[in-house]
Amino acid sequence: MSWFHCYDPRPRSGLRLFCFPHAGGSANFYRSWHHTLPPAVEVRAVQYPGRADRRADSLIDDAHHIAKLVTDAMAPLLDRPVALFGHSMGALIAYEVARELEARGRGVVHLFASGRHAPHDHRTGDAHTTDDDLISDLVRLGGVEEEHLADPVIRELTLPVVRNDYRVDETYRHRPGGPLHCPVTAILGDRDPEVTPEQAARWSELTRDRFAARVLDGDHFYLVPRRTDVVAHVLRTVSMAWPSTP
Repeated sequence: MSWFHCYDPRPRSGLRLFCFPHAGGSANFYRSWHHTLPPAVEVRAVQYPGRADRRADSLIDDAHHIAKLVTDAMAPLLDRPVALFGHSMGALIAYEVARELEARGRGVVHLFASGRHAPHDHRTGDAHTTDDDLISDLVRLGGVEEEHLADPVIRELTLPVVRNDYRVDETYRHRPGGPLHCPVTAILGDRDPEVTPEQAARWSELTRDRFAARVLDGDHFYLVPRRTDVVAHVLRTVSMAWPSTP
């Protein structure tokens, strides 16, 4: 199965935007983005293994390994400039993909890191160790209703994937290396219990280029109700770096 979903292929687009979902998320999280952005931008949403149409594929619990596989799969799609957008765990994977691309001699137009503290700001955690802790944290972040996970069938399908992704995030260790050469923007909700503006600002230490932070109204999943604002901001930002993107 493919690593990327593209619900609206645009062979003449001037830019590809790769979007990385949060823990437990799938490519479908970005489905509406494909049609919201103008024809000059083609969206490719990352589909991690072990979920949706890749349910039969083995889960991977190492961020570095996921990033390498994603970067390998991107090779045929690097015929035009690319930008990366990742939310929560997806921001971590997007960052590692940006590093991997630069190591292979291919930079990105921009990295958008949404709803996550900077990768080199390590925090311990063990929310993936028990079902109760896992569900409690999902509810805390607003990613799911507690009643939704009361169904044992849904729990059986959902929790192994979410636990794997929490393990990806909680066992991640930042590896030494120079800062990125691309601009970075950190975006978060003003009521996000997972990351503060001060923590998000530390993304600035991971780039030699420009850094900006944007705080929007909302919780950890602020980008769902504020999708139009987020997409407009992404478009304005990449337009500055890539003027051919209207």
